[in-house]
Amino acid sequence: MEWEEVLKNALYMLALLNPASKLLFLSTYEPPLTTRQVFELSWKSSLAALAILATFAIIGQIVLKDVFRIDMYSLNITGGFVLFFVGWTAIQQGRFFQKRDHDIRDDFNEISIVPLATPLIAGPGTITIAISFAAEAGHSACLSALVLALTINFIIMLFSLPLGKVLHRVHLVGPLIGITGLIVATVAVQMILSGVSAWLASVKSAM
Repeated sequence: MEWEEVLKNALYMLALLNPASKLLFLSTYEPPLTTRQVFELSWKSSLAALAILATFAIIGQIVLKDVFRIDMYSLNITGGFVLFFVGWTAIQQGRFFQKRDHDIRDDFNEISIVPLATPLIAGPGTITIAISFAAEAGHSACLSALVLALTINFIIMLFSLPLGKVLHRVHLVGPLIGITGLIVATVAVQMILSGVSAWLASVKSAM
């Protein structure tokens, strides 16, 4: 297993994990969260997301091809479109998640799963990449990259309250969301193009 390749893919996954969305979610929650509440939400959502992504990485390709008869290029194209709209929403509306119309609930288990673990961490883009990377590089390399990316994301979530205050003080929240949204949308376009290229190659080989 090439650790340099694992590091590159971990950073790629980290871009799709989009730590900025979690940072803003936790730092702008109303009523404001305490440090202890942030820690609880962070570790619970991170473990849940790891379980989801690891499961898709290990058995996702088998389920897609053998059960649903779905090729990887179809997953790349569909996941790319979904991820693109996430990034586009951030660019256009300045947020990654829908505003809540309800008050905070005491049951943090529910919040840590939805919306934190999924779709904010284990979303369509990261699930697609987990399955694709596992098929290309193997389960060990994929799981190592996932753990590294989720660990970095977890650390950023832990410091979301002080980081959020600093970003608001220097008026960088809007630009950060826009830049991150642009990166996410660009990665999504690359996923779509890769899927289309793979589809064209399969059509050409079948002729």
